[in-house]
Amino acid sequence: MGEVAVTIGGRRYPVSCDDGQEEHVSKLAAYVDRRAQELAETVGRVGEVRLLLMTSLVVADELADAYDELDRLQSHARIAERRARVDAEAALEAKFAPLVDALAERIENIAGQLEKD
Repeated sequence: MGEVAVTIGGRRYPVSCDDGQEEHVSKLAAYVDRRAQELAETVGRVGEVRLLLMTSLVVADELADAYDELDRLQSHARIAERRARVDAEAALEAKFAPLVDALAERIENIAGQLEKD
């Protein structure tokens, strides 16, 4: 089990994490610390617990916005995929329809010849 000391709001906190995740946890903590500092500059002097609560809510709001954007992008991707599929099918049909028509005409001609014989 890994451990890393992170600093948020000027205070150090020991944090346990999976081995190899120390750098990732440090980056996350640095992000939370930046958001806490920005929030502290905006709201002024508030207690540490309240500041961390407010920071958590801001980060959770950002995460919710990111999930909403992801859902929106996935929806657009599904629509684009369906359009591309329909367009590809139409292009194939347009390309092969004359060939199928020509083959059908040849088959009809052959059938007509066979009926005469």
